[in-house]
Amino acid sequence: MKKTLYEVKGDVERIVFRNEQNGYSVIEISVDNEVLTAVGTMPYISAGENVRLLGNFKSHPTFGDQFVVEVCERSMPTTVAAILKYLSSGAIKGVGPSIASKLVEKFGEKTLEIIEKNPEELEQIRGITKDKAKRISEEFNKLFGIRELMIYLGKYGITPEDAIKIYKIYGQKAIESIKENPYLLCEEPLEINFERADRLAYSLQMPQEDSCRIRAGIVYILHHNMNNGHTCLPKDKLLEAASNFLEIALEQANAALEDLLNEGTLQLDVINDREFIFTNKMHQVEVYSAGRLLMMLKFPPKKIKGAQGYIDAIENKYQIKYAELQRKAIKKALEEGLLILTGGPGTGKTTTLNAIINILEKNGEKVYLAAPTGRAAQRMVSVTGKEAKTIHRLLEVQWDADNRPNFKRNEKNLLGCDALILDELSMVDASLFESVLRAMPLGSRLIMVGDRDQLPSVGAGNVLSDLINSKVIPTVELKEIFRQSLKSLIVTNAHKIVNGELPELLVRNNDFFFIDAQDPQVISNTIIDLCTKRLPKTYGYSPLFDIQVIAPGKKGPLGTISINKILQEAINPADKIKKEININGTIFREGDKVMQIRNNYNIIFAREDGTSGEGVFNGDIGTILSIDKVESTLIVQFDDKYAKYEQENAADLDLAYAITVHKSQGSEFEAVVMPMYFGAPQLYYRNLLYTAVTRAKTLLVMVGTSWTVRKMVENNKKTKRYSGLCNFLVKGIKK
Repeated sequence: MKKTLYEVKGDVERIVFRNEQNGYSVIEISVDNEVLTAVGTMPYISAGENVRLLGNFKSHPTFGDQFVVEVCERSMPTTVAAILKYLSSGAIKGVGPSIASKLVEKFGEKTLEIIEKNPEELEQIRGITKDKAKRISEEFNKLFGIRELMIYLGKYGITPEDAIKIYKIYGQKAIESIKENPYLLCEEPLEINFERADRLAYSLQMPQEDSCRIRAGIVYILHHNMNNGHTCLPKDKLLEAASNFLEIALEQANAALEDLLNEGTLQLDVINDREFIFTNKMHQVEVYSAGRLLMMLKFPPKKIKGAQGYIDAIENKYQIKYAELQRKAIKKALEEGLLILTGGPGTGKTTTLNAIINILEKNGEKVYLAAPTGRAAQRMVSVTGKEAKTIHRLLEVQWDADNRPNFKRNEKNLLGCDALILDELSMVDASLFESVLRAMPLGSRLIMVGDRDQLPSVGAGNVLSDLINSKVIPTVELKEIFRQSLKSLIVTNAHKIVNGELPELLVRNNDFFFIDAQDPQVISNTIIDLCTKRLPKTYGYSPLFDIQVIAPGKKGPLGTISINKILQEAINPADKIKKEININGTIFREGDKVMQIRNNYNIIFAREDGTSGEGVFNGDIGTILSIDKVESTLIVQFDDKYAKYEQENAADLDLAYAITVHKSQGSEFEAVVMPMYFGAPQLYYRNLLYTAVTRAKTLLVMVGTSWTVRKMVENNKKTKRYSGLCNFLVKGIKK
């Protein structure tokens, strides 16, 4: 149903608030002798302007009635009084109330016209030099230029915030430049959606075969595939995709690509006798990472001698026995300084890691621990007893105006450690891995831990698999399942799944259960029953803190969106006591289980011991303690942290009674419940099932059809990723 928009016309009386970065403003306007508060994106608006606003009225609990602006049409003041108010407001740099008064007294209603077209006449005013007159005119024309640009681009769905960025780059020639080549908008740092630029080009009647369009389309395809995990694409596949997407001949795509390569906009490299195309950034990322690792191999840290003696001493002290491969891994970490430790569940990665940390610290080395997510870092703390940080926190991230990370720790400001242990490497993308390597002191140790059979990183790259496949980096894969782990059907079934075998589904007296159900409604009802009654009653599990539903995807009757709604009503139903708040269509209420879905380093938190800090991370799970509807704020408890959310930050929260397998990576839960009913084919494959099963610590319950389990096990599609790190390592070692 089409939304009704109301119209309001009036003069801007006062600017209450303005965000210079994105143009969000709170203004007061005079409408029929009454003052109305309007809020919305209205960049560079000033008192004295006449506005026509389209939007809707809304009552704010603190600030009262407001008009929420969706469209803002502005015209410059025309009366002497309005011009005086406009100039006195400071809208134009260099013009304050005193000069404004003199200008209006001298030029009257023609004041703005003279500022724009005849700035030399301003020199008649005492205190305005020739240079100052020129600066005033330039500033005035800049404001008009931005306004004109916003109106022009707004017709094509380009936001005022983006218009401001465009103006900062191209200035007064912005519209002229865009008309000449609309695809400039697709380039860094703007990176506006190609389809929008294409729509603008179509309106300008640019031909489909225009070279600017083809070049931008090729770069867009590379960026789009980076979002799907690829750091590069085979040249033949890229050309075919460009031909189909842009509806042009293959020869035209090839000619444009050659131009891009010749001018250095893109990079070509040969991998296994096949030509691959990279963006400059991704090529640099993988080439640097390979070179840095090879340098670490060439200049290793000082060997710690007597590894066998250290291992024997730990075995005697803790009455444990390391397997041969575990001893090998410990020895390599001490003697070679660069190691990948990999293996499935129950193979002793944690035990091995703890021995490495123990011996390194005994030898006076400062050991840092890091993982890609907050949950994974917390898990490191629980299994090692040592402090662990997210990689972003370790590298002291700072976010720029476009929300891109800049790391304070880099080659000019190295980490202060002798050894870094990096866990859950399968989740680390190529760019983040490069940032870690840039901050590593030469001569320090790097021990990388991960399971190559889990899902790869969300970002571009295939770091763990590339490192292992190169056979350049010392690697120990733990294969033996320890005796105590052999008793766990979770562990043995996980290994069956990864080996392409159907897991045991009929056992009824272990930690892995399968409940057969053929109908989605029956599966849904069973999950509710398990989470609210059966598992709490039988095992004493808390529905909020111990049980986690993990589903392959978000959509459908058994996706996380649907399950979250039904579990919210079953576990934390609405009542008169609990406060609720609607955030972008999702109802959150006090007592709800929630997850932070992206890193936010600005959210302030406090602890019970009186300490405080900043930062809540992607994957952190907590509960809503309280909601203040007047202030539109929430207090969320994440373990020992109490974080306060303003409404705009709360958009990064999601209900977490059910989460996707991808969001569960790096975490471990006492009990996991999984719906097993076929859905989107791209989400039902072996590695995803394996990752989900290995999230369960003490209990796993699958509910659904054995056919779905079998299909997932049989589908070993292993998401194909094109990347160059393995190749660059192999090439480098041969030089």
